Amino acid sequence: MSGKPRLTYLNGRGRMEPIRWLLAAAGVEFEEVYLETKEQYDKLIKDGFLLFQQVPLVEIDGMKMVQTRAILSYIAGKYNLYGKDLKERALIDMYVEGIADLMQMILMFPFSPPDAKEKNLDSIKDRAINRYFPVFEKVLKKHGQDFLVGNKFSWADVQLMEAILAVEEKFPAVLSGFPQLQVFKTKMSNMPTIKKFLQPGSPRKPPPDAHYVETVLKVFKK
Repeated sequence: MSGKPRLTYLNGRGRMEPIRWLLAAAGVEFEEVYLETKEQYDKLIKDGFLLFQQVPLVEIDGMKMVQTRAILSYIAGKYNLYGKDLKERALIDMYVEGIADLMQMILMFPFSPPDAKEKNLDSIKDRAINRYFPVFEKVLKKHGQDFLVGNKFSWADVQLMEAILAVEEKFPAVLSGFPQLQVFKTKMSNMPTIKKFLQPGSPRKPPPDAHYVETVLKVFKK
């Protein structure tokens, strides 16, 4: 095995995508193993790889890590993307948790029943425009800096960038009322590691389609 982190998940975004984003933003190359059958998933559980019988699974620094939040915290700390002190970490945690709430809605959207899709889509737009994006617009405007915390690139910036692009896929004009976030998005897009991750052929996954939904239901069926 190489020294690269090894990511085990499905070949799609899901709960692994913020981990891919954070590793890529840190300039870390990684390997991926894709689950395609329930048998593969059951074997991971049987072999004791999944502490809580859940993926994502990330093998890094001799550890087999599960639980998305724990994995992200470790990567952020390891690659100096977690603030300079406890107060900055607390701010990063607050922002990350807020973004995660919005991303949870986007994560679950492809699994909405057909009759609920339009309502759920409206909810995503409403929460983005009225609850989440105004917070970050205000933060950036108030301190007049390029990044959310301590004028230094952090995990919170990476997660916000991922969320902006995910919402824009559904509502291309969603940032029209947020000039600070427009500037933020442009600056982030031009950071070398993120620019590379946004290029075709990178490990970034496309929006979930019917095949991805079908695979998720097949792999995790009870």
